[in-house]
Amino acid sequence: MGKAGKALKQVLEDYSISQFALAVAMDVERNNVYRWVNEKRDPTAETVVEMVRALKTLNSEAAKAFVEHYLLNEIL
Repeated sequence: MGKAGKALKQVLEDYSISQFALAVAMDVERNNVYRWVNEKRDPTAETVVEMVRALKTLNSEAAKAFVEHYLLNEIL
């Protein structure tokens, strides 16, 4: 459990994006973001796509970094 959460936590820290800001951008409760970041719950594949879309609206570089941390580093 937690690969998406680890990647998300790193990106939020690196780009100074709050959990609240991401929750608003995703239109979800902040406690959902908290659970993902703290590896209490894994997001679904559909939710990961929504994370990327929301991160793009907040900071396009953060969205790219999340994809790299979560997907590209795993397959390369």
